[in-house]
Amino acid sequence: MAQTRAIVITGNGTNCEMEAAHACRLGGFDEAVIAHIAEILSGEIRLDDFHFLNLTGGFLDGDDLGSAKAQANRLKHASVAGSGEKLVEQFTRFISSGKLILGVCNGFQLMVKMGMLPAFDGDYLNQSVTLTHNDCGRFQDRWTYLKVDPDSPSVFTKGIAKGIYLPMRHGEGKFLCDSDATLQRIEREHLAVFKYSDADYAAPTMEFPANPNGAQNAIAGICDQTGCLMGLMPHPEAFVHYTQHPRWTREQLPEEGEGLIMFKNAAEYVRKNLV
Repeated sequence: MAQTRAIVITGNGTNCEMEAAHACRLGGFDEAVIAHIAEILSGEIRLDDFHFLNLTGGFLDGDDLGSAKAQANRLKHASVAGSGEKLVEQFTRFISSGKLILGVCNGFQLMVKMGMLPAFDGDYLNQSVTLTHNDCGRFQDRWTYLKVDPDSPSVFTKGIAKGIYLPMRHGEGKFLCDSDATLQRIEREHLAVFKYSDADYAAPTMEFPANPNGAQNAIAGICDQTGCLMGLMPHPEAFVHYTQHPRWTREQLPEEGEGLIMFKNAAEYVRKNLV
């Protein structure tokens, strides 16, 4: 059987690549490659050779021009050395092949600013939503309860019953749409995969600090209509083992952290559909 391969892009300010690659391996991928963006632009590494792309957290280009905006411009317009191909062509080919992309925190910011989410009607290159400065006016580092939409098409959330508890750390995590029509369509098509909620996952909340950034409709993460692309502000790769939980010395917890299920779902999908 062919190997299941994940790629984690690093460089220009990312800082979660090792955690993401570790989560991919724990989740069941045969191989998880950490690749600097320069290796992809040089043609040494091609996205075509992988099944699951991870865009990780960090501070791309120091968040100049706004979080991930400079990298979004770079990826949409840069050429791959010696090939005559635009890098964005590899991204669009990756998506059209039904492969998986997960953007976390800075990676989510990158996806929305490239236009890869929510990407209505297969339009993956036009931006319609953004992630901007937290309402509180400062960086937040805390754990959040995320209510899952059971009707979401997301590949990554299979088996999550009510919600999930994950850490977040960001200064620009407030989700905003360019219009009421965009927001209504996201809600109508169940693309708002995760919403900040109370500890019982009973209902989304706009109350700080449970909603740490003031996100519109409490949205913490969205997917595209296929469910193969998803982005979220909290960090699933930062809770794959119980010792990462803030109360692990005081509570009896399962060995697997709650974030690992997303990577297990990704690996299962790839084995069943792509190799």
